[in-house]
Amino acid sequence: MSESESGSSNADMRDYLRQLVDRKGSDLHVKAGGPPYVRESGRLTRTHFPALSAGDCERTAMELMSDEQARFFKERGEVDFAFSERGLGRFRINVFSQRGSTSIAIRRVLPGSPTFETLGLPPVVKSLANEQRGLVLVTGPTSSGKTTTTAALINHINGTRSCHILTIEDPIEILHPDRQAIVNQREIGHDTLDFASAMRVAMRQDPDVIFVGEIRDPETVTAALQAAETGHLVISTLHTTDVSETINRVIDFFPPHQHKQVRVSLAASLRGIVSQRLVARADGRGLVPAVEVMVANGRIRDLVLNSDQTHLIHDIVAESGFYGMQTFDQALLNLYRSGLVALDDATAAATSSHDFQIALKQEGLQPIS
Repeated sequence: MSESESGSSNADMRDYLRQLVDRKGSDLHVKAGGPPYVRESGRLTRTHFPALSAGDCERTAMELMSDEQARFFKERGEVDFAFSERGLGRFRINVFSQRGSTSIAIRRVLPGSPTFETLGLPPVVKSLANEQRGLVLVTGPTSSGKTTTTAALINHINGTRSCHILTIEDPIEILHPDRQAIVNQREIGHDTLDFASAMRVAMRQDPDVIFVGEIRDPETVTAALQAAETGHLVISTLHTTDVSETINRVIDFFPPHQHKQVRVSLAASLRGIVSQRLVARADGRGLVPAVEVMVANGRIRDLVLNSDQTHLIHDIVAESGFYGMQTFDQALLNLYRSGLVALDDATAAATSSHDFQIALKQEGLQPIS
């Protein structure tokens, strides 16, 4: 959806957004029957504002939306769009219906283009951004920081390569001004119909780097693999929890009789997968990413090709620190060792709490209970 530029007609919403910004929160929730809530360091907290009625929520939502967005919402029951408020910043907004009333979920988009260093991402992520061609996937559940990580990848390329970066997003969240590269950002529902349509014509737009906001269907996967195989760097996201699930999800977009062909294409084009989870910092000052990283080397490609051995990829990642690879549990161990996260939070975020405790004992950090 298109971006809206708000005025001063909705002082209440401006107050809510200011509360979100002042608290350095990530999200704001507006729902009938209670006050707005702000997500701080991963946890929802009540604001001091009074409870909102169903009418309050609907009026607020309608004032945020353009006529086109309001029509889409009335037809579909939900709508995504970007929104800017002078003096407060840029936000991603989802308006949706629930139990006959209107609710609003607002994600704060941090100003400026993030860097790998400020985000605390491992150095190997920069190496993946320096790839000239192939497929790089950034994965994780909702609110795991995928948007910020992909923005850091684009920001790095934009600042270091003379090239054409084409993005396809729903909606556009972080704006990238031209630096070393030229950047064209296309928004679903405004500049193009959908991801698959945009990818079908992308090759006519002479891109060097293509960012696909999300892979949602076989057509988009096919187009992304074809672009990666023909000399383009393709970056995209998936809602998967780890490296192994990501590979299986890409293959499972297709019917079984196409799996072998997809495995061949994926093994040839895949350069790396960055999967992440956000964990509360031990000092209470926000969140820190725990990052699982797979770099596609010869052993990984062999496992992608062989359906009977794909499940061994996790073990290869765990053994391949020389290449910059690491599992979630290894990343969490490093975060705990450095004092960035508390033991309980690290254990809760671990893929296997039992294996994580064994690793702690081996490091002499924590006995098994």
